[in-house]
Amino acid sequence: MRILGIDPGTVVVGYGVIDSEEEEITFVACNAVTCNKRSPIGERLSYVYNELSEVIARYQPDAVAIEQPFVAKNVRSALAIGKAEAVSMLAAANRGIPTYEYTPTQVKRVVTGYGASSKEQVQEMVRLQLGLSQAPQPIDASDALAVAICHLRSVHLKDLLAEG
Repeated sequence: MRILGIDPGTVVVGYGVIDSEEEEITFVACNAVTCNKRSPIGERLSYVYNELSEVIARYQPDAVAIEQPFVAKNVRSALAIGKAEAVSMLAAANRGIPTYEYTPTQVKRVVTGYGASSKEQVQEMVRLQLGLSQAPQPIDASDALAVAICHLRSVHLKDLLAEG
């Protein structure tokens, strides 16, 4: 199973691709799509859509896992990120690929065992779980890999529960 994880944003969108065969996870790729923050939001969303469509075409994932926006103090920011999340879902849906959403707390809990882990702790656990010599960069790409790992672990757990 190949999973594309996405950490949506309106300026930087991280993506990470992993493969899974039985219990083994393999790193495939990660990077970030970076937009000009001075561009109008519509142009940035169009750019994100086009770039993610190319990533999907290149890596041909079986599933796309997307981190949901975190709503705390800044609702306006969460709404903007929600637009980037929607564009990410659209890019996958247009290729017939199922999408799954996870909250930041879910991702942190699954990847690190603690739902309030720092970005650096998540990044280090991603490095360890993927057997990488260095932490994945940029941090948005590392977050996207964490979302992909979260999805993979969730699928494995559902499969185990279905067997029992």
